Amino acid sequence: MTRLLFVHGAGGFTDDRPIADGLGDALGVPVDMPEFSGDDMSLQAWADPLRARLSAMAPDDLLVAHSFGASILLHVLAEAGYAGPRRAVLLAMPNWGPNGWAIEQYDFVGPEPGDVAFSLHHCVDDEEVPIGHLDLNAAVLPGAHLHRHETGGHQFFGQVGIVAADVRHACP
Repeated sequence: MTRLLFVHGAGGFTDDRPIADGLGDALGVPVDMPEFSGDDMSLQAWADPLRARLSAMAPDDLLVAHSFGASILLHVLAEAGYAGPRRAVLLAMPNWGPNGWAIEQYDFVGPEPGDVAFSLHHCVDDEEVPIGHLDLNAAVLPGAHLHRHETGGHQFFGQVGIVAADVRHACP
């Protein structure tokens, strides 16, 4: 059975639950949404439990990550030896490079993981992560499919069905 792993954003375990549940309902798949640390925001503190979850997943399982969680997922998917799901949908992912939020610890400079197909979604009216981050991330993930939503804010209000349609393409 296909499963969906949803990686919430920083401090977003509760706030991101409607996105995760809405995707699970729309896709008819169970959702695994582990709670990641709200105290230790280091790349390693989030990547270690994420690697453990990914190691138990099949290539056809589904990955969706939101905001900070998307940044961490991208780093893990780019690691040598990664052998988990082959498609990831990243929602409102910040760019941590010098033209984004300029925090070196989280900056993904590539190369783009060759074994994973990416879709990047961002809402124009996102007040947390500016829409310009979508273009910055597209530059380091040139093979990604880009989706701009005029409304929905940071939490993708009213857009979960559209995101689910994109995720559905990953279903076996």
